[in-house]
Amino acid sequence: WKTPARRRSGNRSRASSARFAHLFGCRSALQHMIIDTHGHLYLDQFDEDRAAVLGRAWGAEVDVVVMPAIDVPSIQQAVDLCEEYDGLYAMAALHPSETQEATEEDFEAVVNWCSHPSVVAVGESGLDYYWDRSFDDRQKRFFRKHIRLAIEADLPLVIHNRDAAEDILAILEEEYVRAEVPEKMRGILHCYVDPPRIAERAWNLGFYVGVGGIMTFSNSDVDQYVKEVPLEHIVVETDSPYLAPEPNRGDRNEPAYVRHVAERLAEIKDLPLETVAEVTTQNARAIYELDDAG
Repeated sequence: WKTPARRRSGNRSRASSARFAHLFGCRSALQHMIIDTHGHLYLDQFDEDRAAVLGRAWGAEVDVVVMPAIDVPSIQQAVDLCEEYDGLYAMAALHPSETQEATEEDFEAVVNWCSHPSVVAVGESGLDYYWDRSFDDRQKRFFRKHIRLAIEADLPLVIHNRDAAEDILAILEEEYVRAEVPEKMRGILHCYVDPPRIAERAWNLGFYVGVGGIMTFSNSDVDQYVKEVPLEHIVVETDSPYLAPEPNRGDRNEPAYVRHVAERLAEIKDLPLETVAEVTTQNARAIYELDDAG
């Protein structure tokens, strides 16, 4: 189903799902497939076995992976994979760490990619205060440019946040007030690790929170934070190949492992896995505007 429209089907048939579940030893057949809302499948860590990685994902009943960009070449790589494999979608953006040397021409390339039918979001953009604070102003400037682009292009914005939640939310709130059509501001706060008040401010601006491997770590408080966030505001993710969840912590992460994230989320919420799969998948389809076609 390589359709040219932005709103595209991302749902594999139940017969196909059952076949992959049998082949890859999936533990139970879910009525609702799981969406990995954030995975870098174009990176060279997957060059040797990408098809097998996707096979394991389908076996774990993960039938859609959305790939965030980190720089301009990565957008092309992600779009190429969308043409090669079913169930993949791309984003376009400059990762905050790339903004130290990014040019206006780079950003114009991002703008141009946003009209491509495989691109369903602007991302990942945001602020990263962990590694290097010497170019905070450039990060903030490019973040604002991405926010405005997402609103203008009427696409969701996927936000990278590392040790910068307060500044990210302050900038989002300023841009919301500035926007002519603020209702177009929406997206995902990727790799959510902050107290519930951060999640509440995010969803008041139209953002879901993306939970992943860190939520499963025994030395993390994220599970307690997530307990206070309504499921209706949550999507699940891997951030592959990084941050593999328990019981695969320390290994290369891959989309199949988002099932572990969903299972842990079900435990935290004291809900059936089926409910978590259904609601988080509905949330992901809504934010990325993916059809739920049988």
